[in-house]
Amino acid sequence: MLYHLDKRQKITIMGAIVASMLFASLNQTIIGTALPRIVAELGGMDYYSWLFTIYMLTSSITVILVGKLSDMYGRRPFMLVGLFIFILGSFLSGTSQTIFQLILYRGIQGLGAGMIMSTSFTAIGDLFSAKERGKWQGVMGAVFGLSSIIGPAFGGYIVDYWNWEWVFWVNLPIGILAFILILKLFPKTSGEKGVVDYWGSTFLVITLVPILLAFSWAGTKYDWNSYMVIGLFASAFIGLILFIIAEQKVQSPVIPLSLFRNRIYAISNLVGFLIGIGMFGTIIYIPLFVQGVLGTSATESGFILTPMMLSMVAASTISGQITSRTGKYKILALIGVAVMGVGIYLLSVMNVNTTNGEVVLNMIITGFGLGTTMPVFVLAVQNALPQNLLGVVTASNQLFRQLGGTVGVSIMGTVLAQSMVKELKQAIPTEVAPLMSSSGLAELNHPQALLDPEKVNAMQGTLPAEMIPVFQQILAAVREALSNSLNDVFLFGFIIIVISFVLTLLLREVPLRENVSKEIEEDIASAKRPATES
Repeated sequence: MLYHLDKRQKITIMGAIVASMLFASLNQTIIGTALPRIVAELGGMDYYSWLFTIYMLTSSITVILVGKLSDMYGRRPFMLVGLFIFILGSFLSGTSQTIFQLILYRGIQGLGAGMIMSTSFTAIGDLFSAKERGKWQGVMGAVFGLSSIIGPAFGGYIVDYWNWEWVFWVNLPIGILAFILILKLFPKTSGEKGVVDYWGSTFLVITLVPILLAFSWAGTKYDWNSYMVIGLFASAFIGLILFIIAEQKVQSPVIPLSLFRNRIYAISNLVGFLIGIGMFGTIIYIPLFVQGVLGTSATESGFILTPMMLSMVAASTISGQITSRTGKYKILALIGVAVMGVGIYLLSVMNVNTTNGEVVLNMIITGFGLGTTMPVFVLAVQNALPQNLLGVVTASNQLFRQLGGTVGVSIMGTVLAQSMVKELKQAIPTEVAPLMSSSGLAELNHPQALLDPEKVNAMQGTLPAEMIPVFQQILAAVREALSNSLNDVFLFGFIIIVISFVLTLLLREVPLRENVSKEIEEDIASAKRPATES
C-alpha cells in the first residue's frame, strides 16, 4: 500500500500514472475516425467491428486477471509489462498489410491495455482515501476525455494528409516516456501473497472468449440459430459452470463469488456493463454516420467529435470534485445516466438532412452525461468493499464495462448489418435496382463505398454521362439506408441506457470513508466477514 507516502510523492506517482493512461487512451481514441479510411484501403468492411471486438476481448481478459494478481504482487510490474506489450502492439499495427494482420495486432494492444487500465485505476485506491478518490477518478476520466479530444481530430488529419500507419506510431514516444516514469517513480509494493487461481483463470477465459465470439459472429457471419453460434454459447455456459465450481474451492479466487452478494457491487457492475454498451456504440458508430451519411472527411469527423469529449472532460472533473467535497455520488450517477440517455435518443432521430451543428449538440449532451457517470461507479465499489480486495473489485468493474462495450458493439453491428439489408431493398428505386448488380455500381451495395469519397468519385468517372443521374440517385438512396440503419443502432443504445437508469435507482449510497489508515484497520477487522451489505 502507498497510503503512508507524503502528498508530494503521491502527486509525483499520479503524474506517472496519468502518462500511462494518456498513452493507452490516446491509442484507443485516435483510431476512431481513422478506421473507416483504413478499412477502405485494406478492405474488409465485414470485419470492421472486429477491430474493436478483438481489442475489447483481449483487454477484458487481462483486466480481470491482472486485477487479482496485482493485489498479490503489486501494481508496478503489471504496469510495466502492460506498457511494453501495448507499445509492441501499436508498432506492429502500423506495419499491417491486411485487415487480418491489423486485427491480430489490435489484439496484442488489448492485452497491454487491460494491464494498464486495471492497475492505473486501482493505484488511486492505494494512494488516497475513498473520499479523496473522487477528484482523482475525475482526473483520470478527464485524461481519457482529453485524449478523446485530441485523438479523433488527429487521427482524421493523419489519414487525410499523412500515411495511416502514423495513427499507430505517432504517440509511441508517450508510451516510452510513460514506461520510464513508472520504472523510476512507482515504488515496489506487494500485497498478501496467495496461490494463483490457475483453474479459475482458465475457466474464466473459456467463458469470456466464446461468448464474445458468439455475439460478434451471430447475425453477421453466422445465423443466430447456427450450430457455430449455439455451440459457442454452450461452451461459454459450460465454462461459467466450471468457473463457479472452481471459485468455490480455491484458496484465492480470481473473482470471489461472495462479492456478488454485495448489492452495491452487483448493481454498479451491471450498470457499468449497460453504460459500456451505450458508450462504445456511440463512439464507434458516430464517425460512420458523419463520414458515411453526411459525407464529411475524416478530419472534419474528428472535429465534430471534439465537443463531446470536451463536455465529457468538464463533467468528469466537476463530478469528481463534487463527490470528494460532498461524499455523495448516487445523485450524480442518476443525473449522468439520464443526460446520456437524452443525448443518445437525439442521435437516434438524426437523418441525411441533419446538420453538423445538430450532431455536435447531440454529442455534447451525450458526453456530459457520460463524463458525469465515469468516476461514480468505480468509486462506489471501492468504497463498499475491503481494501485488500481493491484490485479485483476495481478490475471487475472495468471488466463489466468493457464486456458491455464488446457485446454492445457486436450486437449493434448485427443490428446495422440486418437493418442495411432491409433499408437498401426499400431505398433503391425498383427501376434502377437491376443496375446495382452491374460492374460499375455493384460496390454501392455495401456502405463501405461511402467511406472513401475519392473512390466514389473515381467510380462515377468510369460511367457514361447518361448514367450519372442514376448513379447519384443510387448514392443518395444508399446514404439514406445507412442513416436509417444507424438510427436503429442508436435507438438500441437508448433503450439500454433507460434500463441502466432504472437500475441506478436501486443503488444504495454508503458514506465515503475519509481516512486511509482507518480504512485499512476497518478492512482488516471486516476481512473475516462475508462481502455482504450491512
